[in-house]
Amino acid sequence: MSETTTGEGGIRLHTAVLAIGGNLGDRLANLQSAVDSLADTPSMTVTWLSPVYETAPLLAEGAEPQDDYLNAVLGITSALPPDMLLMRTQAIEEALGRTREVHWGARTIDIDIVQFDELVQDEPELTLPHPRAAQRAFVLAPWHDARPEDVLIGAGPVAQLLAALGGAAAQGAARRDDLELMLP
Repeated sequence: MSETTTGEGGIRLHTAVLAIGGNLGDRLANLQSAVDSLADTPSMTVTWLSPVYETAPLLAEGAEPQDDYLNAVLGITSALPPDMLLMRTQAIEEALGRTREVHWGARTIDIDIVQFDELVQDEPELTLPHPRAAQRAFVLAPWHDARPEDVLIGAGPVAQLLAALGGAAAQGAARRDDLELMLP
């Protein structure tokens, strides 16, 4: 997943893994809209897409109860550098009604950049790879289903990381085979 290739006209293409999720409104439609919006981005291609999982929300202490999330993971190739990819994902979130009022609050959509090429960075705007991806079954389980051979940069093989958590079910992540996202 971490290869950098050259596209038409010698443009450098990057690979990235993105995690998407949401628990407000029509959850599946919001995930599909995020996938479609990413695919509609010039110089970006959605190359693979995981099955959909349903998970309980992570709640801050004292937080209001929330509905369960639907989550998926996808791969892209893009000419966008990481900061521009972050701007694009945030624009998609905003267009789909995401507000940022409460940390770990309910949301229509959340798009996280899990990893970008083999880049390791710790910047205020974007830490890569995602600093908590190795502890989140809602990222690892769908990613593993789609690409079991992948490696989370700096943490290890996705399969081993998921096993170390005790698997998807042990972390409250349930695969929803009755729900499907489509590649555009």
